[in-house]
Amino acid sequence: MHSYLNRIYLLLAVILLSQYTYGAAAYDTVYVTSFGARPGSRADAVTAVQAALEACRQKENPLLFFPAGRYDFWPQHAVKKVYYESNTSDINPKYNAIMIAGFKKLVIEGAGSEFVYHGRIQPFTIERSSHITLRHFSIDWEFPLTAQAVVTDTTAAYINVRIDTAQYPYTIVNGQLLFAAEGWSGKITGIMEYEKDTHLIAYRTGDDPSALGPGWRGYKATVMDNGVVRLHYPFRRKPSPGNILVLRHNSRDHAMIFVTHSDNILMEKVTGYHCAGLGILSQYTADLTFKNISIVPNIAKGRYFSGHDDGLHFSNCRGNINVDSCRFGGLMDDPINVHGTYVRIISKLAGNKLLCRFMEPMSVGMEWSEAGDNIAFIDHHSLATIGKGKVTAFRKKSTTDFELTLAGEVPAHVNEGDGLENMSWTPAVTVRNTSFESCRARGLLVTTPKKVIIENNSFASSGSAILIAGDVNSWYESGAITDLLIKGNKFLAPCNTSDYQFTEAVISIYPEIPVMNDSTPLYHKNIQIEGNSFYAFDYPILFAQSVNGLQFVNNDLIRSYDYKPYHARKAAFFLSGCRNVRIKDNKVAADLLGKNVEFKFMKKKEIQCQEELVF
Repeated sequence: MHSYLNRIYLLLAVILLSQYTYGAAAYDTVYVTSFGARPGSRADAVTAVQAALEACRQKENPLLFFPAGRYDFWPQHAVKKVYYESNTSDINPKYNAIMIAGFKKLVIEGAGSEFVYHGRIQPFTIERSSHITLRHFSIDWEFPLTAQAVVTDTTAAYINVRIDTAQYPYTIVNGQLLFAAEGWSGKITGIMEYEKDTHLIAYRTGDDPSALGPGWRGYKATVMDNGVVRLHYPFRRKPSPGNILVLRHNSRDHAMIFVTHSDNILMEKVTGYHCAGLGILSQYTADLTFKNISIVPNIAKGRYFSGHDDGLHFSNCRGNINVDSCRFGGLMDDPINVHGTYVRIISKLAGNKLLCRFMEPMSVGMEWSEAGDNIAFIDHHSLATIGKGKVTAFRKKSTTDFELTLAGEVPAHVNEGDGLENMSWTPAVTVRNTSFESCRARGLLVTTPKKVIIENNSFASSGSAILIAGDVNSWYESGAITDLLIKGNKFLAPCNTSDYQFTEAVISIYPEIPVMNDSTPLYHKNIQIEGNSFYAFDYPILFAQSVNGLQFVNNDLIRSYDYKPYHARKAAFFLSGCRNVRIKDNKVAADLLGKNVEFKFMKKKEIQCQEELVF
């Protein structure tokens, strides 16, 4: 019987391989089914895939092929290894289901398979590898590490909700919901409200004032006779009956796909329905391409959420990052975030040595630099670059502290408390033809000094659609912009319908500069916003701070009545400490709110402005 099934699997695999791979004859194909993986069996596929990967090492041009079906992965036999993953909880070791390490070339072809994971586990890890392709599969969890509930009734004293216990098993401990399955448990740490029909985050229910209002953690839960859970508390804000509450619990301790110290990575036709932390996290990696990647809710399972945090996250990468024809929805943080990592100078040890520290707790333990890297010294008050240097040695002293040796002496005017930026690990970024649907927080975050193109995308983020930040005092995410084009995008009405950090406008250019005045050095430069359509229901369209060379031209500003204006800012354009600003040739709707420009720490002569807009 087993030999008959194996023949059937092999026949199907040959048919699918010819359908789903390109130039299949050029590959040395290894089938996971030859090593014991059985699609649809729900047996643990970890050891079979590990054995198949070892077989791939013996091939000149390896392709690891999964005949279409469902494959399950459990942590018991996963590769355990300590990783310090950017913007991720420092909980080790990580459990790595499919470990790709030390490969010079590899294609993994899923042929449309479903990869289903159990417990706390990292589905894919790519370490110190080159020319890796992942394509055509989906990733999901049997029991996701996020839950949701349908609101059935609200009163002044309680909210009734219904929870699908088949997907989101729970118990009640000391009056609080505790979700638990497959070796993990978690109490609710955050709540988002989604509209039942639109799948949009409900208007003004983001982090501030939040879906249930302040003090909601004081609730007490009881189970009613009909299986409904009653949450007793005089909630300051009531969700709408029929809407969905996404209940965030558990920590972000594993990424969905983790790529580190690698290059030439291609992912296409990969769908992420869920992950316990960041989606696809790439750090210290060069040249990455993402085509037709979707990180979205599993609609077939009735879900409104997808990933626990960001979708695509890039930390200290270089070369070219290309994102094309992707889709993001239901994320509990930003769909795309590109940044470097500022570190702080703790002490000047000698003429050419520095003791430095990772300041952000979720960005510790990384190998921040290597010999030959170029670095910049950053004044922590103004964010100005105050010197440059070259690294000759990096020595880790702890997960937070490391020692740098430089080719020359540290400039005398560089002080303890100032920051450092690694200029050798900064990427060029292109994001095209991508859909940013309703997610918690912003849409696209990018801070890098290399060329950035954001073109022909659609934004419906509940916070700012695009955030250009940079700071050396709180998040320590680095990379002053020097060349940015935002062109041909649609900024739809749901943009900025909730308050989150930095949501000052639909496009928010907001480096955190502690000391701002008329003479503060400029941080970003050469930003062009051209030929976009803004469907604005509220006043703030553009907020820009500390930019030299800002153009907002040939855009279509359309008034939307989908939501009521609420934002504290009452200007379409707010400029702070900018120079060489041009707001010209835009098509301005007669009923657009504001039609005005406010500014500070700069002179009116710095702004060329069309006649429809007033100061």
